[in-house]
Amino acid sequence: MYGLKTLVRPTTCLTRGFRRHITQISDDTITDMLVSKTLTSNKTNDDYIRCTIFDQQGNIRIQGKDIKRSEFLKSNNLVARDLRKISKTNTPNSASYINLEVVPSIVTRSSGILLNLLNIRAMIKPDMVVLFDNPTSTAEGPAGAGLNESYTHGTLLENMRKGLGNQAESSQLPYEFRALETILNHVVEELSSEMKLHTTSLKNLLDGLEDSIDSHRLRYLLIQSKKMTQFLRKATLVRDSLDEVLDNDDVLNSLYLNEKRFNSNHEEVELLLEAYYVTMDEIVQKVQNLIAQTKSTNEIVNIILDSNRNEIMLLGLKFGVGMLSMAVALYAAAVYGMNLENFIEETDFGFPVVIAGSFLLLFIYLRVSVHGLRKISKVTMTGNFKNDKMYK
Repeated sequence: MYGLKTLVRPTTCLTRGFRRHITQISDDTITDMLVSKTLTSNKTNDDYIRCTIFDQQGNIRIQGKDIKRSEFLKSNNLVARDLRKISKTNTPNSASYINLEVVPSIVTRSSGILLNLLNIRAMIKPDMVVLFDNPTSTAEGPAGAGLNESYTHGTLLENMRKGLGNQAESSQLPYEFRALETILNHVVEELSSEMKLHTTSLKNLLDGLEDSIDSHRLRYLLIQSKKMTQFLRKATLVRDSLDEVLDNDDVLNSLYLNEKRFNSNHEEVELLLEAYYVTMDEIVQKVQNLIAQTKSTNEIVNIILDSNRNEIMLLGLKFGVGMLSMAVALYAAAVYGMNLENFIEETDFGFPVVIAGSFLLLFIYLRVSVHGLRKISKVTMTGNFKNDKMYK
């Protein structure tokens, strides 16, 4: 028996150690597989660019096709850093999602113009326009956000088709300027629609606060204020990007792709950008005024709530003073009603005297307390320095 036990115990220890070793190897293998799968997935997403290409007549030549990044960079004479912002993935989290980490920009290269305005990422060439699609726009994020982005992208495609194909009315503008104007017009329309939505919601909310102030309206006011602040930042970034281009003559000259310009001979594109800059500045000014009005309303609401809270506290103090004054009168009555000899009950005027004295004490204490409450509740802008002993 002892020999059998000595043989079984080492076997059991070896089995447990072997299982522990196998478990550790399995965990390490699973971890390596997950890491390699993640790296492979990221590499696959980074190696391809999904885009839609318009030709010179405004027709869609390629729609939603995945192109290798290396081939695209080589064919367009670009480097990898040029597409760092253009092809950055934006995952929508709301219907009006905009990735504010990527600053709007208009960059010129020898082969074309790279634009990153709101959710529009494009490259304008002398004879074509490349719109970069978001490959994760429909796979991730809420369904409403994906539908909204799909509708916006479809509207942009339709506007590009009309703007690039309509050469009769815009024959005086080069191809690159018609594409640039179409994109800027789409950006302005999107911002104007979003501004109208926020303005209508805030005005209805402010009108409702004039009738009654409740917690639901105040909470909704806070949410709308945050949305307006984000929208203001978004519109300001677009306006500033246009301002930077207008301040740089070299960039304005490089916007001419078909006919190169030099010095300050860039009146066409300058007038085009100035028109949209004025429109963007008008949107920013309207939003700033609405935010200022919202802040003023919020401050007024806070003042009203503070005043009501102070009145409620003062009313509670008044009730407390009244109850304390009655307690003084009841104390006198309780002392008079004790079973002790005080020789007052033997007289005919004892009861009226006690009653009169109790009411007199009640009145005196109430008068002194009310006077003290009035003195405390009287608030002035300069303070009651004249009656303070420290300033005499």
